[in-house]
Amino acid sequence: MATIIETPRLILREILPETDAAGFFELNNDPEVLRYTGDLPFESVEAARVFLENYPQYRLHGYGRWSTLLKTTGEFLGWCGLRFSEELGGADVGFRLHRRHWGQGYASEAARSSVIYGFEHLKLNTIWGKAAKANVASVRVLEKIGLCFLGDTMLDDMPAALFKADASTFFDRSNSK
Repeated sequence: MATIIETPRLILREILPETDAAGFFELNNDPEVLRYTGDLPFESVEAARVFLENYPQYRLHGYGRWSTLLKTTGEFLGWCGLRFSEELGGADVGFRLHRRHWGQGYASEAARSSVIYGFEHLKLNTIWGKAAKANVASVRVLEKIGLCFLGDTMLDDMPAALFKADASTFFDRSNSK
């Protein structure tokens, strides 16, 4: 297992298509999970596996979204991590968890650790965040982990909020939260 980040409750590791396909399939077949994403459900576990096998972020950029597991049990909670966004011209932090794990602080814990990893290990200067404005919980996660609200934008044809963190100010800002 290629662990990238370990937090008090979570392990974030590279996606393993054979191991993670069923979890990704289930995650992307919950209409509430997909409500603000613009993504379509996978047609099958096999389709999820093929998608994961062809996920180019690790190869192209050296980082990407990571499977997020509960440390005590190894249960697949969803994914979190960084990916290169052509639109933003840099890394963005994102997260998606199974609904049964919402409201427990896992998204904030995983997203904050991903941003820290991006600044400390990947030496990124800027990390972006974007969430549909109607997705109040995701907007709150981006605020809570220390990203600064920049303004309104669009995400999959929905009004969205755009956030940004700079390596030079992130730790001062996020430690004051």
